[in-house]
Amino acid sequence: MKRVFSVVPVYFGRAAARFLPMITSPARLLCASVACGALLACTPSYDWRTVMNNDDGYEVTLPAKPRANERKIEIAGQPMTMRMQTAEAGDAVFAVGAVVLPNADPALQRATLDFLQQGLAHNVNATPDARATQIDLAAGGRVLGSEIEVKGESGDKREARTIHARFVARGVHVYQLVIVSDKSPPREQADQFFTSFKLF
Repeated sequence: MKRVFSVVPVYFGRAAARFLPMITSPARLLCASVACGALLACTPSYDWRTVMNNDDGYEVTLPAKPRANERKIEIAGQPMTMRMQTAEAGDAVFAVGAVVLPNADPALQRATLDFLQQGLAHNVNATPDARATQIDLAAGGRVLGSEIEVKGESGDKREARTIHARFVARGVHVYQLVIVSDKSPPREQADQFFTSFKLF
């Protein structure tokens, strides 16, 4: 049964802190989060609940109670804020990131989308090969987004990682939905996460 949560920001604790010096872009926050997931039980437990984010204009279903984080970043010479919500299930981290742009300039949207895609792929020394996908609107209809799936090695121990992500720009927000894992989660779980995301 789905539960609806209003999320209050909670920052990552000591378990992830030792990985933070390795982070050189906001996208790498996800790989640090995978380390937190490794501390959980080995058997995946999916306790799906719907999260409404009115500030950033979306809803999504996550497999556990989410943590939230926020940081300042710079893209194309512009200072911005990136907010993320992450939830761990088994060895996978499910995350939604929202970058708040200073304006809705299409060129800035494209630069931000490229920044996020390149940053995620760089975590596993891969090159993103984006393909088109559709992102649902809560009021009905869809908007065009993109999707990547990359595999490689990450971290000092060169551990295998799979990253599956979707991206979309809408107004003054650019969003990324990401699953980072040691191996791909069951297809039905990934589909539930990605298809549950709706923009207001």
